[in-house]
Amino acid sequence: MTINFRNYCKEPGITEDYYKVREFLLKLNNVNFPFGRWDWMITHGYLDKSGLGKIGIWENKEEIVALATYDTGLGGAFICVYPEYTFLKEEMLLYSEKNLDKDGSFAVLIDDTDSYFQEIAAKNGYYATQAKDCDAIYPIHLDKISYHLPEGYHITSMNDNYDLYKYGQVLWKGFNHEKNGEGVFTCDEDKYKDFESEMKRPNVNLDLKIAVVAPNGDFVSYCGMWFDPASDRALVEPVATDPDYRMLGLGKAAVLEGIKRCGILGAKQAFVGSSQQFYYNIGFRPYATYTFWKRK
Repeated sequence: MTINFRNYCKEPGITEDYYKVREFLLKLNNVNFPFGRWDWMITHGYLDKSGLGKIGIWENKEEIVALATYDTGLGGAFICVYPEYTFLKEEMLLYSEKNLDKDGSFAVLIDDTDSYFQEIAAKNGYYATQAKDCDAIYPIHLDKISYHLPEGYHITSMNDNYDLYKYGQVLWKGFNHEKNGEGVFTCDEDKYKDFESEMKRPNVNLDLKIAVVAPNGDFVSYCGMWFDPASDRALVEPVATDPDYRMLGLGKAAVLEGIKRCGILGAKQAFVGSSQQFYYNIGFRPYATYTFWKRK
């Protein structure tokens, strides 16, 4: 067996390497770093594009078998590898430490059930921290999905109502930027292009980009869903509700509508990278935890 190493291409956007990594992640079917997380990262406006050429790829006969990547920003490593190639993990860790660090803050995410990788990390001077990634699962049973919207509110999608300003505004408010004193939402040409790249990319299904519309016409809650027929799993990302419209069941409605649509397309499970009580309250269940390990 001959394993060859190379770096991901430095060019941002939808490249040949983007497709190759996406195909690898679909086959791997990893819960913590699925194809949807990759799609979200590559088209995200906050992506640190300078790090793309540092992503590590290991191939066997030109097929990707392992990937060491970051998520949007450098400083943390996510190790994705086919089970039969786990012997690469130490090499991948050492590569990531050297190349995916930022300002000495490097940490690697390890599944809490992966004692093999934990031993490798400990041997190389790493220790577990309190920083966690958590995944929750929603088993999809279409006949059990239900929600209620207050009078005057309705569901839409980016396919039915393609409004990038309203999309950006609900995310800005929903992630508390305005509440935290960062000012009101503005959408200049650069932001508009970022939003456009998030929505108009290969494999996107705008019917799965769900918004709740308030009586005044604004998007006040949003849920993005990611689904590919090659997998029976859907991903929830992102979810945000305008602070002025919380506690009305709008976030629940957006998420469950998105899950229902994925279920109709063939998804059996939906995952979200979170342990927030909100998700447990609407039917998600704890699934897996991962810990960031840092070097002493």
